[in-house]
Amino acid sequence: MMRFAAPLVLALVAALAACAPYREPALTVSLPRDAVQGAGDPLRSALSLASSAFAAPRRLAGQPVVAAHAIASMEFLTVDLPQNPRVRGSVGAVVPQLMQARVEWRAALGIAPDAPPQVVIDQLFAAGRALEAGQQAAAVTALSNPIFTRGGAATLAVLSDLPVLRQTNAAAVQVSQQLQSPDGTGIGRR
Repeated sequence: MMRFAAPLVLALVAALAACAPYREPALTVSLPRDAVQGAGDPLRSALSLASSAFAAPRRLAGQPVVAAHAIASMEFLTVDLPQNPRVRGSVGAVVPQLMQARVEWRAALGIAPDAPPQVVIDQLFAAGRALEAGQQAAAVTALSNPIFTRGGAATLAVLSDLPVLRQTNAAAVQVSQQLQSPDGTGIGRR
C-alpha cells in the first residue's frame, strides 16, 4: 500500500503546484561592506546616509561622494523596505512615496527607469570610492555603464551639483521619521 501512496502524493503535489500562480522571486539588494561599517546593518546604514544627506539637500552641493552614496541608499531602501520583516508593518505608507521619488532621482541623474537597483547601487558606490581616492577617471568609468544614459562625465557633473529633489527629500525624511518613531514601530527601538 505504501508503494502506491508515494507516487499519488507526488502527483497531487505536482498538480497543486501547476494550479498556483507563478510569482517572480522577490528582488533583493545589498550594500557594499564599506557602506555598512559602523552602522550595524545595511538598513541602518542606508537610513543614516539618506536621511542625513536629504534632510538638508543644499549640503549636497559640491559633494558628489555624499550624493552618490545617498542616492544608492535610497535605491536600497526602495527595494529592501517593502520586504524587510523587521519593518514591514511600519513602512506601508512610505513605500509608494519611495517609488515616486525613485522616478525623480533616476530622471535627474539619467538612470534608465528599468535599471536593476543592485547595479545602480554598485556603480554609485564604486564612483564614490574612486572619488574618495582622488581617481576622477575611475569615477567617470564607473558611471559609464549603459544604465547611466547621460554617460559617466555628465552623471558625475549632476552628482557634483545635485538639483533639489523634492520628492526624494520628502521620502527620505518620511522614512527616517517612520523607522525611528518613538512608539517602537520602527528600527530605532529594536
